[in-house]
Amino acid sequence: MKILFAIQGTGNGHISRAREVVPLLQQYGEVDLLVSGTEAEVTLSQPLKYKFHGFSFVFGKNGGVDNWATFKLMNLPQLIKDIRHLPLKQYDLIINDFEPVSAWACKLQKIPSVSLSHQCSFISKKTPRPASWSFAEWLFKYYSPTTYHIGFHFERYDDFIHTPVIRSEIRNLKTSNLGHYTVYLPAYDDKLLVRELKKTNKRWQIFSKRQKTHYIEGNVEVFPVNNLDFNSSLASCEGLLTGGGFEGPAEALFLQKKVMMIPMKGQYEQQCNALAASRLGVPVVHEIDERFIYHLNNWINDDKQVLVNFPDETAQIVDELVKKYARG
Repeated sequence: MKILFAIQGTGNGHISRAREVVPLLQQYGEVDLLVSGTEAEVTLSQPLKYKFHGFSFVFGKNGGVDNWATFKLMNLPQLIKDIRHLPLKQYDLIINDFEPVSAWACKLQKIPSVSLSHQCSFISKKTPRPASWSFAEWLFKYYSPTTYHIGFHFERYDDFIHTPVIRSEIRNLKTSNLGHYTVYLPAYDDKLLVRELKKTNKRWQIFSKRQKTHYIEGNVEVFPVNNLDFNSSLASCEGLLTGGGFEGPAEALFLQKKVMMIPMKGQYEQQCNALAASRLGVPVVHEIDERFIYHLNNWINDDKQVLVNFPDETAQIVDELVKKYARG
């Protein structure tokens, strides 16, 4: 059996989940990997068959998307060319983690594909989202359209939605509490974060997309993004201060760490994730302003624990996916 697994390369969550899924898929046949997008630091262990520019947004420095940088990065003629020329007839199964090139290529060639993603959980109206409608609902529907859907979220909001894929390397971590807090807020400049976090009496370890070297300023350490270093920091921290992503908060909650989320401004999916997490008891702050330190200290001083149940079902999900959707 030949399998194509197409993965979104904006942010690290999609690649992180793929690191768990790919070895399971390889038990069923030959797996080709496709990645499109430009904003991930985490990499796969296996070689890529296809690497496309794709369609990505660029993280800003003040909590939102850098619209100008995103516009400059866009290459719509190349995107269309890649969609038209991607060969897919050879594959018995095409799996898609919110990746647009292969999704639209499948539609053009009338080949079925299967979503295996967090984003496809928003196909269900039962999945939490803000009361006011957003045009971003169109992105959930049309950015990476597939024939079938297998979704992941913090809770099982619908019958095709599962709890998060927690990587084996996270499940096997030995946890401790060395008193520091881990920070991953890629849409904020580390200098801004250092300025705010220095106002507390806690130690902080920031993982920054923009820094290439480690530095220390008072009670705050800043590291370049690195998977092993981040996992080590997370395993030994008291809590995680992070954005409105999905995989990062899910892994921290699995490790029974405190979590506070600051969803990106104007990023509808992150607003949805933050709303869903808040219903579990995770505190959410929507911007770093003059009241941020007040909310931060409240979180630091609150010992309430959010309990989750994220069983290890990935192998079972992959097995059912292959048996149900592989052609031939």
